[in-house]
Amino acid sequence: MRVIRNLFLISLFCAGCGTSRLAYNPFHKFSPKEVAADYTIFEDILKQSHPGLYWYTPADSMEAYFNWGRQQLKDSVTEPQFRKILSYVTAKIDCGHTSVKAPKRFVRFIDSSSFSIFPLSLKLWKDTAVVVANLISKDTVLKRGTVITSINKKRMQAILDTLFRFLPADGKNDTHKYQTLSNRGAFGSYYSNIFGNHSSYLVGYVDSNGHESIDTLTAYFPFRDSLNRITGSGIFKKRSKRERKQDELQSARSLELKTNEQTAFMDVNTFSKGYRLKRFFRRSFRLLRRKDIHYLVIDVRGNGGGNVMNSTLLTKFLVTHPFKLADSLYALSRRNNHSRYIQNYFFNRLFMDFATRKRADGYYHFGYFERHYFKPKKKNHFSGQTFVLTGGNSFSATALFAQSLKNEPATTLVGEETGGGAYGNSAWLIPDVVLPHTKTRFRLPLFRLVINKNLPKNGRGVQPEVEVFPTVEAIKNGEDYKMNKAIELIQQSRLTRHP
Repeated sequence: MRVIRNLFLISLFCAGCGTSRLAYNPFHKFSPKEVAADYTIFEDILKQSHPGLYWYTPADSMEAYFNWGRQQLKDSVTEPQFRKILSYVTAKIDCGHTSVKAPKRFVRFIDSSSFSIFPLSLKLWKDTAVVVANLISKDTVLKRGTVITSINKKRMQAILDTLFRFLPADGKNDTHKYQTLSNRGAFGSYYSNIFGNHSSYLVGYVDSNGHESIDTLTAYFPFRDSLNRITGSGIFKKRSKRERKQDELQSARSLELKTNEQTAFMDVNTFSKGYRLKRFFRRSFRLLRRKDIHYLVIDVRGNGGGNVMNSTLLTKFLVTHPFKLADSLYALSRRNNHSRYIQNYFFNRLFMDFATRKRADGYYHFGYFERHYFKPKKKNHFSGQTFVLTGGNSFSATALFAQSLKNEPATTLVGEETGGGAYGNSAWLIPDVVLPHTKTRFRLPLFRLVINKNLPKNGRGVQPEVEVFPTVEAIKNGEDYKMNKAIELIQQSRLTRHP
């Protein structure tokens, strides 16, 4: 009887889900009253709880942006249109942890819809846009390494200037914005969201003779074109749960040793929980000691952050002096009038009630990390030379990691500035807020973290000691130019030690 009842409940749930998906319409227009109510909640929550709302943008300027957003809502708008307005306003906070997201049902819808996207993945840096991949496999013109100069008769610099206005970043960090758009498929998604979907695009590019030409590029339809790519027998070996987990762990962190060269390469692509990082770090540094490794390259270019205790543990194996995570870490308030829209509100409030104390400045400080110094590891501490590869995706806890190693004599930061702010950021607890009418979501950091109060408040990331920037030729040839530079530095060090 219980089995029959459970099957019945499951069928009702699935039926409900199916009906919800069929009924969802992203073109539905919400009334001015509905979007005004959502916008008011959005604004109120930020003003009550966001600890960095006026960090880089003065209060009067931020108020002007809020007013601008409100003025755009006099007519009915769709959820994507509403989300675009929120993204513009949110980007003015200059907080990389505060971003606007689509409703979950929109994400499900887009995965099975006929929406098209701009098909080129680009590597972008100042004054340059280069093709990394083209989803239109039949296109033999706009291939890897091709420099793009315009799209639909709009110059690339003008396109980037527009997209940058909708992208969140810590302070004035353009490196993070360039890298965000350079991540796989990101440029196409942002371009389509801001400039709209088209069936084809006029793309300006530099041809093999160095002249600017125009090519017509067909749009890519993810749902349709992905299905069309499924060819052949379709026979694939089904991987076990254990094998899939091992693949997941390997992509999150890995270690490669070249014992004959006394060199090791460690990839750490996340500091989040669930990847057995503490065990991985302990085993790795034990192995480095046993194998007498003198040079270590740690790649955190793709590490968007995560749990600070994981990043702290890695730091302890490398530093030579005690260090703090933060000079200050505090929240504006423990309460919010719109708590029912903030996910995990009860548990976050419980944490604040027990772990924070109100100080003379009126803020609620998490004093442990403001006072506590972490000591270097004695057991299996790495005393060789370390090269840390950084870039625009090195964010949040990864910026703390890089800043802690900045002045270590045996450590060299190689690459580009981190996406995460060097002075600090707004982060720690970051619940999602779901607005009641449109179901638009946005991330809400609850704590302001100042890493080092003596650093300039210029809104920049942690700067590398050795800067390495992309080139058109390197992208065309698929070269790992930052890794190559680290290997070059190791070779130079060998010659110095053993001339």
